[in-house]
Amino acid sequence: MMNRRQVLAGMAGAAGAVAAPGPLFAQARDTVSISRQLGILYIPTHVMESQKLIEKHAEKLGLPGFSVNWMSFANSSAQQDALLSGGVDIINAGAGPLLLLWDRTKGRVKGITACSAQPVNLITRDPRIKSLEDFGGNDKIAVPTIRISTQSILLQMQARKLFGDSGWNHFDPMTVQLGHADAYVALRNPTHEVRSHFAAPPYDFYALKNVPDARLLIRSSEIIGGPLSQGQFITTTGFAEKNEIVLRALRAAGEEARDFIENDIGAAVDIYKTVTGDKTEASLLIDMFRQPEMMQWEIFPQGTLKFAEHLHFTGAIKNMPESWKDFYLPISHDLTGN
Repeated sequence: MMNRRQVLAGMAGAAGAVAAPGPLFAQARDTVSISRQLGILYIPTHVMESQKLIEKHAEKLGLPGFSVNWMSFANSSAQQDALLSGGVDIINAGAGPLLLLWDRTKGRVKGITACSAQPVNLITRDPRIKSLEDFGGNDKIAVPTIRISTQSILLQMQARKLFGDSGWNHFDPMTVQLGHADAYVALRNPTHEVRSHFAAPPYDFYALKNVPDARLLIRSSEIIGGPLSQGQFITTTGFAEKNEIVLRALRAAGEEARDFIENDIGAAVDIYKTVTGDKTEASLLIDMFRQPEMMQWEIFPQGTLKFAEHLHFTGAIKNMPESWKDFYLPISHDLTGN
């Protein structure tokens, strides 16, 4: 089986070639597979799935009998591999994976629409840490993946602000890889060496509510200068060229899911709990969505070009896009993105 690097290399080499049958050129059909993640940030996908919104809009657009096979993967890398190998048609991932895939495939992978832009927040329970400048020595900051996760990249961006371009990786040696749930458990343990966590919802909310002395150090929006898209639908250009109706249906479904959530967050939370099996009390989740910046469900990308600039600076991507439209498909080009 080809690994992700081999698939990426193959796609890059084929960038200028004539299209040929294969995983990258999905044939037009009435069933597509879409990955969905189970976190609270991905409620729009859960609403789409539960209410069959993509199917509904596909039928309106002249594609009756259309169906979506929603798939889950163990992690972001697994779903990226599945997209590149043809195991799934559309995935949902953050700005980093989108930009890396776009760059390494020479534009053969692009975004369709966004679906969420909630902040990720750096939380600490260490009384000595008053600001990011206080981190050093043996301090440890939990992130989902060292160096390449959204949280790790945000720390690098902030390090450039604090220490200049040469200090962009200042915080990298202090980061340790822990899943959000495990990092939350570590914060609750007063003897654990991890006393800080760059957390995604709902774990930042849980920590501030339940961990003694826990406090917010910085939001992602302070680093980016606004919201940052945490979830966006991504596909290959080969699939997009053959399935325009699917993309149009997906965009319309995203808009309807956004409106549904904004109008009735309680109903949306109930759908989330049903799809994911989360046993958290609905009232607690609803309280979380009342926190600042949490109701961010726009379908246009946000903060992605600033993210791209940093990835280009560090050499993670070779090509610097001139506009967010370079790595997004035309289905969204009439929107106001950044």
